[in-house]
Amino acid sequence: MPMDAAEIESLIKKALPDAEVDIRDLAGDGDHYAATVISEAFRGKSRVQQHQMVYEALKGNMGGELHALALTTSVPE
Repeated sequence: MPMDAAEIESLIKKALPDAEVDIRDLAGDGDHYAATVISEAFRGKSRVQQHQMVYEALKGNMGGELHALALTTSVPE
């Protein structure tokens, strides 16, 4: 069963409470999303480390309930 955008956002915000999260369903199928996540927790971290933090927040759902996630991360300006 696919994940919905609200569930993805909730999981990310639970792990990164200060995060600004924008989720877009790319295919309308609940399996392919794009996410933009902005969080102070990313400061000083490499892009790979930032993405790992988001994937960790998704608690293993990547590749299962959530098939694809195009991810953009950054720190607040």
